[in-house]
Amino acid sequence: MNQLHTKQLDISYADRMIVNNLNLSIPMGKITALVGANGSGKSTILKTMARIMKPSGGGVFLNGKSIHSQSTKEISKQLAILPQSPTAPDGLTVSELVSYGRFPHQKGFGSLKKEDKEIVNWAVQATGLETFSNRPIDQLSGGQRQRAWIAMALAQETDMLFLDEPTTYLDMTHQLEVLKLLQRLNAEQGRTIVMVVHDLNHATRFAQHMVAIKQGVVVSEGTPQEVITHDVLRNVFGIEADVVYCSRSGVPLCLPYELAGMQSESDKVTGQVKQHSPLEETSA
Repeated sequence: MNQLHTKQLDISYADRMIVNNLNLSIPMGKITALVGANGSGKSTILKTMARIMKPSGGGVFLNGKSIHSQSTKEISKQLAILPQSPTAPDGLTVSELVSYGRFPHQKGFGSLKKEDKEIVNWAVQATGLETFSNRPIDQLSGGQRQRAWIAMALAQETDMLFLDEPTTYLDMTHQLEVLKLLQRLNAEQGRTIVMVVHDLNHATRFAQHMVAIKQGVVVSEGTPQEVITHDVLRNVFGIEADVVYCSRSGVPLCLPYELAGMQSESDKVTGQVKQHSPLEETSA
């Protein structure tokens, strides 16, 4: 199984340092959520780990080799990335889009072989898009479009899948649709999934590993229970929040109620913010 990590990674935009000396390992076979405030550098880190951006120092290593020293085609056989808000040419159908995922496995500009077509059909079925396979992408709903792009990534047959805010602009139904698909791909196929997530409660529910980032620095990483604490929420997001535990899954949920440093008068009187335990949640 692939092993991915960064070593003393520096990332810059022009003369501005975004990430400095980052050492981060991605646990294999798990869903990892990168979280942080806007401008924290989480998407930049994701893009650099997926070889879309080039580091200004240090490196990203896949199975001991720098990904930036390998060809795009070689890396595309090992990891796939779904960028934020991807677009497809007008009129392109679901099957045609998904077939693009076979490019890394083709020689030259050859047509799809029988094996390629079987994999494309499998990816369409795995994402529940069989009835839409001949429909143009621009005629699909937001959730269906995201599933089509995920199907294209699946057709690459990689062990690792990177997604940059996969639920952006989707309503709650379609957000859940996409996240449950990713959860199923991880559980049933053991795919390593790394995604940037804005909604902390989505991150805690669907990821087994979380990385909280502030100004390009990892502030906390570990299980949702280890990362979602009052101190981390205050430091990384600048919020005061109740941390409660879901009675269904037992994962921590964040309920923000104030900006950090602006506690209400009632909180000042009590002098503390209460953190609920799983027992209290169950008995409530």
